[in-house]
Amino acid sequence: MSAKVLRAAACHVSPIFLSASATTQKAISLIKQASNNKANLVVFPETYISAFPIWSAVRAPTENHDLFKRMVEHSVYVDGPEIESLRATAQKLGIMVSVGISEKARYSSATLWNSNLLIGSNGEILNHHRKLQPTFFEKLTWSPGDGHGLKVTNTPYGKIGNLICGENTNPLARYALMAQGEQIHISTWPAVWPTRALDPDVVATKGKNYDNLAANRTRAAAHCFEAKCFGIINAAFLDQRAIDIVAKGASNEGSVRQTLQLSQRAATMFLDPTGMLKPGFTVDTSTGKQQVTEYLQDREDILYTDMDVEECIEGKQYHDVVGGYQRLDIFDLQVDRSRREPARFVEGSQDEKVEF
Repeated sequence: MSAKVLRAAACHVSPIFLSASATTQKAISLIKQASNNKANLVVFPETYISAFPIWSAVRAPTENHDLFKRMVEHSVYVDGPEIESLRATAQKLGIMVSVGISEKARYSSATLWNSNLLIGSNGEILNHHRKLQPTFFEKLTWSPGDGHGLKVTNTPYGKIGNLICGENTNPLARYALMAQGEQIHISTWPAVWPTRALDPDVVATKGKNYDNLAANRTRAAAHCFEAKCFGIINAAFLDQRAIDIVAKGASNEGSVRQTLQLSQRAATMFLDPTGMLKPGFTVDTSTGKQQVTEYLQDREDILYTDMDVEECIEGKQYHDVVGGYQRLDIFDLQVDRSRREPARFVEGSQDEKVEF
């Protein structure tokens, strides 16, 4: 194979919560840092620009109108200035960037999608994926996406695909990427996923809330094992600024704070083509020394690893679920990758003359 070895940089970081411009500037700084450490691909978490709407999990919908307005204000257009800045940075540094965004629609004042962009080292957008189905409380913020972004991108380092959070539990979406020869799979996640209110006594007697660490790894590892591909699990970090913004003004402010403080933190890690943990490394910003690190969970940093997609070959001997281990005469999957729009407008008729 002619693919080069990829150095991936997964940014386990928080946004500047509900500030699109400030989060974009933070992202650019992190891209430069990763580039200095010889990364070829920099990955950011789910809707990194500029927030994950965690308030919908811990506050009543009737209290969240102002937060939703802020979310709309600080969501971004794919052709807007924030993405243009990221594209210019990628081109200048010759580096690929995968970034989660809360995307605005041009045709509506408040339609949003949970989206992910893969930007090439030439600054071009290589893939634009909208999450197929918002999960649980996310439906209060985001609209369902479409199949347009269910694509694997050919790069000099291998074929790269992406699914967002709960999509990694959708076997048909995963199979659609496998069927295109995916070799490196990016899965992006929020920092926490609270499913009920927590207090210290409950945690002490009944255990922690939803375990993001185990759940995310299980789903991503299953995909890596089935696809025989590398995995980049990239989760966000929850900082105090986000907790303060989400809790402020809630009728149950104390409960909101406690729940967010006690909820299991998600982790950022790498997996090999067997689904096993692939230890990465962090880089000391003052000394440049590398430190072997299995995963990042409780602090902000960038996790690095090197991936050689030739390692994806061996496992295909045993179970190639889109080739020798598939019954194409029995199973037939059709994927609609058309981009959905709210209406199709036809100006005049085919027979009508147009005068200029």
